[in-house]
Amino acid sequence: QVQLVESGGGWAQAGGSLRLSCAAAGRAFSNYYMGWFRQAPGKEREFVAAITWTGGTTDYADSVKGRFTISRDNAKNTAYLQMNSLKPEDTAVYYCAADTSNWGARRAWREYHYWGQGTQVTVSS
Repeated sequence: QVQLVESGGGWAQAGGSLRLSCAAAGRAFSNYYMGWFRQAPGKEREFVAAITWTGGTTDYADSVKGRFTISRDNAKNTAYLQMNSLKPEDTAVYYCAADTSNWGARRAWREYHYWGQGTQVTVSS
């Protein structure tokens, strides 16, 4: 198992930036591919970005492509989500997630077995 803890959420103005971190504890971090998801009030949880075990391949939702960057540092057992050019519609609780076996299902939140507690991101116009 792996335990995930997000940090770095908060408030930003439109056009601003935030960086989220996801610290992992437990079994070898490099065994897991990582995903970031978000959930706004009254909406379903949606895919934001994902990164493979070594960080060699990434994937982004169209809504964040070119603005957000996912990365990981396996030596520090941490994944990151750099969010630039933030928009009010980016406001949500952001979750990191981890799984081991099915990169092909990386965009499906139900496929992930391990989740952080979430961190709130609020973007004002």
